[in-house]
Amino acid sequence: MDVVQSAPFDLVLRGGRVIDPGQGLDGLLDVGVRAGRIVAVARNLPGPAVESIDVRGKLVLPGMIDTHAHVYRYVSGRFGLDADMVGVHSGVTTLVDQGGPSVLTFPGFREFIAKPAASRVLAFISAYMVGGLEGHYYPELYRPDCIAVDDTVRAARENADLVRGIKGHAEIGGFTRWGDEAMRRASEIGRALDLPLYIHFGQLWPLPDDKHPYDADAVLPDMLKILRPGDILAHPFTRHPGGFVDQHGKLHPVVREALAQGLKTDVGHGSHFSFKMARLVLDAGVVPDTLGADMHGYNTTIPKPRGTPDTHPDKEEMHMFAGRHNFSLASAMTSMLALGLTIEQVVPMVTSNCAAMLGMADEIGTLKPGVEADISVLADETGRFVLQDNEDTQVTAEHFIRPVFCLRAGKRFDADAVILPQPTLADAA
Repeated sequence: MDVVQSAPFDLVLRGGRVIDPGQGLDGLLDVGVRAGRIVAVARNLPGPAVESIDVRGKLVLPGMIDTHAHVYRYVSGRFGLDADMVGVHSGVTTLVDQGGPSVLTFPGFREFIAKPAASRVLAFISAYMVGGLEGHYYPELYRPDCIAVDDTVRAARENADLVRGIKGHAEIGGFTRWGDEAMRRASEIGRALDLPLYIHFGQLWPLPDDKHPYDADAVLPDMLKILRPGDILAHPFTRHPGGFVDQHGKLHPVVREALAQGLKTDVGHGSHFSFKMARLVLDAGVVPDTLGADMHGYNTTIPKPRGTPDTHPDKEEMHMFAGRHNFSLASAMTSMLALGLTIEQVVPMVTSNCAAMLGMADEIGTLKPGVEADISVLADETGRFVLQDNEDTQVTAEHFIRPVFCLRAGKRFDADAVILPQPTLADAA
């Protein structure tokens, strides 16, 4: 394409493999940036530039979007991580906090998390008044009468620039205690706001001793009576009961019905991710729409704040890289490639599909000229790398995706976060 250059570029990224699914771009191209915005994407951009960076041999993507983050640091106890650590310093430009802030705590989230962060920080507001305090440690705080529908709707409307959806939990611990009433109230919030409801599937809370357990395979079909098109089913690859794989080890028969109804899926990787379950789901032809990392303080080695509980039902450190306990969104991409998905399938899961899910397809997840210059630059390293989940299943990956740096609104941030793992070579494992 022809590019008319009226003023010098502030920055040109030269010669990388640019993949922008939203524009149908995939090739060796340059990306020109001026005043914090994308100016041009073309081969061999002409004209002067204040700075040029040679990114030959690298992947150049629209700024990556993590659809499942937990960054309400300290307010959510050990659960919340530093936003820029999992964001720009991990090569990710936009974070979506899933259920950390609530009607009671959203002002603090805006002032102390979203506002000072270099990363763009959005949220799916918790359906529960308690929000994500200590990572949902105390199940009784998540009962139906702890959901204030009208007040949560009001809080979301007052923070409409940050709130992109609602977070709830459909799992057998809660269903055993209260049935589906909490999820019906969460759905009321979503319908009133006309925003998607993001639902955790797979057991989260211990079962109570005084009640007969809810049938794990009934959770998903019961939720289909509540959900509507555009709502999001999270954790399709969970190893816990109540997910996409039924108790007979098969794809739940209603999954295809759910997708046909317009429901979306988010990997929500996390420490409960199972290669075996992922293989079953993918072999059945179900590929998730988006890929969230689901990093939090119970699956990393980040020290806990004083006074928070020492133990937790979800205290499962990441073992994805042969005993090393850290992770990132790029690591989740590595998992997807190890399962046989192609880079062309995975890139939309962290860019354009996420932007569409958030209702922001014209603002993020693209390198279209005029949008803010959010760009992720990644290394696609080849070899034989050992990955391991918390079921001790090992797979050998031929690709390891490593974040190099990103631009957030044109400003560069190197990928130097302490949570970024190092690969384990197959012959060294």
